[in-house]
Amino acid sequence: MRLRALLDTDALGLRLLGGEDELDRSVRGVMTTDLRDPSRYLSGGELVLTGLAWRRDADDSEPFVRILVQAGVAALAAGEAELGDVPEDLVVACARHRLPLFAVHESVAFASITEHVVRQVSGERAGDLAAVVDRHRRMMTSGPAGGGPDVVLDLLGSDLDLRAWVLSPTGRLIAGSKETGPALPVETCARLAAEHLAAIRTGRRGPHRFLLDGVTYSLFPVRSSGRSPQAARDVRETVLSDWLLAVEADAGDWPEERLDLLQGVTQLIAVERDRRDAARTVRRRLAQEVLELVQTGAAPAEIAARLRVAAPVLLPGLGTAPHWQVVVARVEWEGQEAEGGPVAQSLLEEVLVDPLATGPEPSDRIAVAHTGDEAIALVPLPAVSAEHDGSETGLLADSLLQSVREPLTAGLNDDGRLTLGVSAAVHSAEGLRGALEEARHARRVAAARPGRVCAAGHQELASHVLLLPFVPDDVRRAFTARLLDPLKDYDRRHRAELIPTLEAFLDCDGSWTRCATRLHLHVNTLRYRVGRIEQLTGRDLSRLEDKLDFFLALRMS
Repeated sequence: MRLRALLDTDALGLRLLGGEDELDRSVRGVMTTDLRDPSRYLSGGELVLTGLAWRRDADDSEPFVRILVQAGVAALAAGEAELGDVPEDLVVACARHRLPLFAVHESVAFASITEHVVRQVSGERAGDLAAVVDRHRRMMTSGPAGGGPDVVLDLLGSDLDLRAWVLSPTGRLIAGSKETGPALPVETCARLAAEHLAAIRTGRRGPHRFLLDGVTYSLFPVRSSGRSPQAARDVRETVLSDWLLAVEADAGDWPEERLDLLQGVTQLIAVERDRRDAARTVRRRLAQEVLELVQTGAAPAEIAARLRVAAPVLLPGLGTAPHWQVVVARVEWEGQEAEGGPVAQSLLEEVLVDPLATGPEPSDRIAVAHTGDEAIALVPLPAVSAEHDGSETGLLADSLLQSVREPLTAGLNDDGRLTLGVSAAVHSAEGLRGALEEARHARRVAAARPGRVCAAGHQELASHVLLLPFVPDDVRRAFTARLLDPLKDYDRRHRAELIPTLEAFLDCDGSWTRCATRLHLHVNTLRYRVGRIEQLTGRDLSRLEDKLDFFLALRMS
């Protein structure tokens, strides 16, 4: 805004004392100070408000005004509440340095002037930024992206002082303004994504506001540029795949103009999202072709030829044939109204990316197909360390969902489940069919577990754990009740802790000394408890068969 506009607003109570020829200066902000040297807090273009507490005598005015001029401020406004009329020495100093000077009537609060200037400046900046955003949108829709979402986020930071980030549905950082400073912590991103997904599932209108660690964030959904919120048959078909724009501000009091501007920013980001989704088409098609060959029993040579085509696309410059892992995912909704396959496909493309990786590019190394309600990922691994040191390489089911469990659980709400199965790495086309079946079987093991988000890996398929989920429920209940209910009843009546003692005894492989040490008991007390367990159940914990029965009962309970 221009300084001249301040005089046109009677409610501000400003009176011009000097600098009439400089009233076309632009005001970029406002600052209130009574410091003798406020230069460290000035960046140029401010209207400085002062109550004159820094002035002890007439000699103080000249250095104070010189500091303001060197900092590039637009004007000075001095309050009359403290000294009455503005001192003549200050008027002279401002005139000498061509600094416009206003007097502020004692009845006008500095806060009123600050609020007016900030509102006017923000509105003008928003209009300027809206024009830039519109121009950028036209550029992106008609040709190659001009820097992606980072450019728009930089504009939000520099022109509107808004710190903003683009996050994936799992909370991974896609883009952030250079103006925002350090990237958001992984935990904060996950919390914001979880809140956003929960808000969408409950039908709340955006933007969704969320207070986290004393900071308010406003969360805007980034939907496909060609899709309205009602385009999908069911919100569950898109909730786990849409990006979001997180802004460090409370949008609750924003005017409609600024809300419209942010909606325009999300549409601009959506254009880039659609462009990158289109680029995944080649990788998805490669995965679909390999999957069809594997499932129809094609010759290994034919599958190998197709893999040779896929390897340079997924791992350019690798030079040698990679190892491969297969990951199977399934998203299931109660009632089956929503289609699960495409959702699982988009979600798996995101889940398989390292949560610490920023930007969209890491997902360009993963090919995911879908068939029915199932998504299948073909993940290339450089063929290096496993053969040389025998260590476990590749994706591990235990850690795959660790950082994304919170947001995905919120998105699945109370009527959806995500289950994943991970195969071992295979070194050739001949192993892919077995890897696919292994991953599918691991997913079924995961599906038999409680929880909204579960995964299982190939390591678990060689364990007794594999058998437990497939025991019929009535058999499980009868078996565990027969062995454990007498102990639970006794613990309830006597607080004897027989169940914890049994668990520790088995975990210590029946070692009296190690178990007593773990439980901080005398060995005789431990022997008494074990004897009570045997008496109540009619079993003998020195026999392997009875130990195994107790072990399985505890696992199934």
